Amino acid sequence: MDFGFTTAAYVVAAILFILSLGGLSGQESAKRAVWYGIAGMALAIFATLIGPGAGYWLLSLVLIAAGGAIGYQLATKVQMTQMPELVAAMHSLVGLAAVFVGYIAHFEVGNVAAAVADGTVKELGNFGQLIAKKEAVEINILQVELFLGIFIGAVTFTGSVIAYGKLAGRVNSKAIKLPGGHLLNASAAGLSLICLIWYVNAGGFLPLFLMTLAALFIGYHLIMGIGGADMPVVVSMLNSYSGWAAAAIGFSLGNDLLIVVGALVGSSGAILSYIMCKAMNRSFISVILGGFGGTTGPQMEVEGEQIAIEADGVAVALNEADSIVIIPGYGMAVAQAQQGVAELTRKLRAAGKTVRFAIHPVAGRLPGHMNVLLAEAKVPYDIVLEMDEINEDFPDTDVAIVIGSNDIVNPAAQDDPNSPIAGMPVLECWKAKQVFVSKRGQGTGYSGIENPLFFKENTRMFYGDAKASIDKLLPMID
Repeated sequence: MDFGFTTAAYVVAAILFILSLGGLSGQESAKRAVWYGIAGMALAIFATLIGPGAGYWLLSLVLIAAGGAIGYQLATKVQMTQMPELVAAMHSLVGLAAVFVGYIAHFEVGNVAAAVADGTVKELGNFGQLIAKKEAVEINILQVELFLGIFIGAVTFTGSVIAYGKLAGRVNSKAIKLPGGHLLNASAAGLSLICLIWYVNAGGFLPLFLMTLAALFIGYHLIMGIGGADMPVVVSMLNSYSGWAAAAIGFSLGNDLLIVVGALVGSSGAILSYIMCKAMNRSFISVILGGFGGTTGPQMEVEGEQIAIEADGVAVALNEADSIVIIPGYGMAVAQAQQGVAELTRKLRAAGKTVRFAIHPVAGRLPGHMNVLLAEAKVPYDIVLEMDEINEDFPDTDVAIVIGSNDIVNPAAQDDPNSPIAGMPVLECWKAKQVFVSKRGQGTGYSGIENPLFFKENTRMFYGDAKASIDKLLPMID
């Protein structure tokens, strides 16, 4: 099969990927967008298998079947609450693949040099013969490309593994840095730059290996130094890294589709990370450097007590209210309470009440986490509003119900300049006439920050598992 068909197939696949990304921007078009992505990937794999230089058919088919089987098992067994750590784990695989492909390209460059010296270039594979035609300057460019691919891939790999551990609760979610943390990161980056110069001028395996070790450390230490409150940004950022790693390897392999797809993933992840940082009033550089330039003084002490309320008290308030805003968080996802919340919404709306949802940009542990859960429960899209659309309405709201949220409704972000989330825009639900917080206990949230909202005079704590609590409420709603 000639390059013409493969190139045309890659162009169509790239268009499908662009349509997929565009469709994912809206809830109503997201399902169709996923199918665009599936079709694009299937076409890309088919074109690669029958394109120039194709070989190892049996091995390729076995690996594709094995990967498909593993992916199917994960898709059917992983709960929606586990989706953030699954995404982080998948990013680690992309990074590791970039490292392996980069090393293979490095050894191929060495094979080409030996073949040129021996006059056996014709015995090389397609990729090797392609390299053999390059001039010395082009070889240097190829070395830079594969070097960058390995570097970004290694950072993505260890960073994603740590992010997975933090999201899954297997690694401490607090920001942990070694003594002289920023200096260590800078030293590792400086060592990588020295290795790049060394590798381009002298070649060899050693500079590539030393750089890989430094990059693995950078990925580990950067993410360990980032606290739980910033994890949604970290997941998006690692998604961007995986895309740039793929693009760099695409240049090394001369694969146009890999370059395009990597650039799409890298740029979209970077844009999303920027949007989320802006929503949190955080500097992107501050987040990726593990909170550089954070607060220096002690946090304000919270005064008062948390007052509990039972289901009948919440039901009375809901039955008397005209305007209700529901604020979902990761606790709703953990309890799998979205179906009960959707049923509560239907009953309240049937009673003629105005019910809306307020979604913070970083609610949950993955961008769009709450939107997906509510869509799964068939909550109408038009009553699910973003923070900027609804924040001004809280003073006119009779009842605000917080279900499993903490940091995104924490007034300390506005009132305490020494809070770890100081300056972060939050949902100002405490301005509602009554606030009910569905929470399992009196502990702090994922980021370990105390929330003054729970101690305010108009707040009542509705303790218990979110699903069980909502189920108790449902029969009491008129």
